[in-house]
Amino acid sequence: MKQPFPEYYTVWHKTGHYGLRVMAFLVLLFLMLPILVIMPLSFNSEPFFSFTEGMLSLDPNAYSMRWYEAVFTDSNWLLAVRNSFIIGIASALIATTLGTLAAVGLSSPWMPYKRLITSLLLSPMIVPLIISAAGMFFFYTQFNLVGTFLGLIIAHAALGVPFVIITVTATLSGFDRSLFVAGLSLGASPVKVFWDVVIPLIRPGVISGGLFAFVTSFDEVVLVIFLAGPEQRTIPRQMFSGLREQINPTILAVATLLVVLSAAMLFTLEALRRRSVRLGGAG
Repeated sequence: MKQPFPEYYTVWHKTGHYGLRVMAFLVLLFLMLPILVIMPLSFNSEPFFSFTEGMLSLDPNAYSMRWYEAVFTDSNWLLAVRNSFIIGIASALIATTLGTLAAVGLSSPWMPYKRLITSLLLSPMIVPLIISAAGMFFFYTQFNLVGTFLGLIIAHAALGVPFVIITVTATLSGFDRSLFVAGLSLGASPVKVFWDVVIPLIRPGVISGGLFAFVTSFDEVVLVIFLAGPEQRTIPRQMFSGLREQINPTILAVATLLVVLSAAMLFTLEALRRRSVRLGGAG
């Protein structure tokens, strides 16, 4: 039977489809515009946080790479970059290990008090960071961990664990447990089945959680203010100090590099998500 008014339905369907795309683009533009504005400012040849007349007229002499050179030549910025990567990578490795083990345990149907334990493990995402930082400061002073790399790494790992648990748990939701049982029935130990069967299947979720933990550490400033000494200064802490002590577009150059790094990680996470979907579909 012929449907009534098919043309009318098609027009409204297309209008809604493209209207939704336009709205999504406008929302994305609204969110991204403040970030995109800093990029041309980071190439300013003058030590100002504003567009000069030469920049607006696209004068080549108004643009310079001097602030990017300062990032890689200034000893304070080099120290901050090194510290950020050391602390970020170390804390991400710890958070990924602990978070993956926790997610595997919480995914078990025989896990007692699952909701309570999950709430406790995810509490660093819920409790205001200033409260966590103050508590860690008073706790770490008892063990002389304030002003040390170890203290910062442990603190950042605690912040990254919830992200790993969430991503790995989401990956484990589509895991076929009969594969684990089959491995045990063939004589393999639980540890061997875990490394040879479970880990390869949930690897995209594990890597995604590790990247989230790394970004969380790389972007964190409150804990660093409370717990770090002069030798543990990170990029966000250096940017915070630069805004108060020495304002110049070097901060904008660092911010632009961080945006590029975040975009690269975002594309990596999307690639891992698609791979996880393909693995789930194949299973």
